[in-house]
Amino acid sequence: MPESPALRPDGAHVLDIENVRYVSPWSTATRCWAAIEEFKTTLPSTVSSLFIPQRLEEVITSGIDLAEEKVPHILTETWIIPPRWFSLFSADERVRGRDANGAFTVIRTPLASAKIRSEKSHAVVQSAFGNGQVEQEIEQLGNWLETFHPQSFLELDYGGLAGYLEISLISDGDEGLEADSSVEDVQSSLAGLASGDTTVAGRGYERLVTRWRKVASFEHAM
Repeated sequence: MPESPALRPDGAHVLDIENVRYVSPWSTATRCWAAIEEFKTTLPSTVSSLFIPQRLEEVITSGIDLAEEKVPHILTETWIIPPRWFSLFSADERVRGRDANGAFTVIRTPLASAKIRSEKSHAVVQSAFGNGQVEQEIEQLGNWLETFHPQSFLELDYGGLAGYLEISLISDGDEGLEADSSVEDVQSSLAGLASGDTTVAGRGYERLVTRWRKVASFEHAM
């Protein structure tokens, strides 16, 4: 019989930077529950139960206090990286390459820098488009950053998407991950919005979206 993730030993993501250890709990049980809830919103209730039977959902959520509001230390997305996440970093903070597990890309920045960039991108988007879904999503991301210790670090890890991105870029005639300019594209788009140049803003955004749509298309090819 399946065992609830809440009843299993959990782990954490650990970083050692300049003799200081930073720990980010996995919170696997809570993230599993959140993933189920998100998946259920993508399908009619009559269909979602065919993928996740009620009994299995009860097992996964067993031991989780669903009434207790918890702030996740780790945010996850499948098959795409939201543009707003890239706005928190600069290109020189990106590390990419290949190891025993394949291609990888990791971007890391001090939380203080991420918060400043988040505030700037929110102000730019709000000024250009007013209040709306995109503005609210950036604001929510900024609020999430505020919940952590000011001396924390923020890390964006492409995970398994790095391999798919590299395949996609090579198929387009590029040299692989080195051709990924997602951070630069978001910065260019925001700069265009800030200066009122919608053409520049559109080009940066279109490059980004086109690149990650090709990665997302692998979901339907598996």
